[in-house]
Amino acid sequence: MPAKIIDGKAIAEQIKSEISEATARLLKTHNIRPGLGFIIVGDDPASRTYVRMKGKACAAVGFHSITKELSANTSIEELLTWVDRFNQDDSIHGFLVQLPLPQPLDESRVIEAVSPEKDVDCFHPMNVGRLHLGTEAFAPCTPAGIIELLLRSGVEPAGKHAVILGRSSIVGRPLATLLSRKGRGGNATVTMCHSKTTDLQQYLKTADIVIAAMGKPEMITGEMLKPGCVVIDVGTNRIPAPSVMAGKESILVGDVHFASASQVARLITPVPGGVGPMTIAILLRNTLRAAERKAGVSL
Repeated sequence: MPAKIIDGKAIAEQIKSEISEATARLLKTHNIRPGLGFIIVGDDPASRTYVRMKGKACAAVGFHSITKELSANTSIEELLTWVDRFNQDDSIHGFLVQLPLPQPLDESRVIEAVSPEKDVDCFHPMNVGRLHLGTEAFAPCTPAGIIELLLRSGVEPAGKHAVILGRSSIVGRPLATLLSRKGRGGNATVTMCHSKTTDLQQYLKTADIVIAAMGKPEMITGEMLKPGCVVIDVGTNRIPAPSVMAGKESILVGDVHFASASQVARLITPVPGGVGPMTIAILLRNTLRAAERKAGVSL
């Protein structure tokens, strides 16, 4: 029987509906409207699209949002001045500097300049450390979104073997922490594989949950998977469109070969429409929590 599709769009809309309701309550009880800020440097089309999408999402849930656009030749001193302004702006509860930055701007220096209390992306070293120590911190957006996809699809990671493909600081490593820690969405046994892992299939054949985030188009096929597993595909790769798709130059695919994997897995995310929508939903939730903390609302 083909796998059931995990609808990331529908789950993200459910979360945004919850955020919208909580935002209305916060405004009514404390006269605080959550504010999310964006700083974008340069003219990268993808970055501008991402920021525009996030801005629309803010409006949809009742947030205040502000975007500061800077030219590609902005100096590190000017960029840090704007970071400090956002740090000091009481109407902004969380903000991010859209990455990647144009060369030669130092991303690490910029990330470390963001106030940890407003670091809703969880990129600041202090928040990364808090995450690994299990103390209060924002959950990184994509990994936390994956946890929500699992839980809201009836998949409890506790006691399961989760195999993560990819060890990036944005997805693989923080996700391993979330899945292995005690508490909601955790208590899994986690194996992390990467580009130097030999005999990848031996790990996949024992995996109850597979999270693919290696950036290699359709590298995981159905024959590599354990029957009945759950597959979360984080990959977003553009490849040439098949000849039968007249009029299209390229298509978007994940790291998993969907057609074959969906014949083996029990649940699977599509690309697009799986993990992607969850990232923005969790960004909004982190911002709401930052505003609630400032208001002294118990979480």
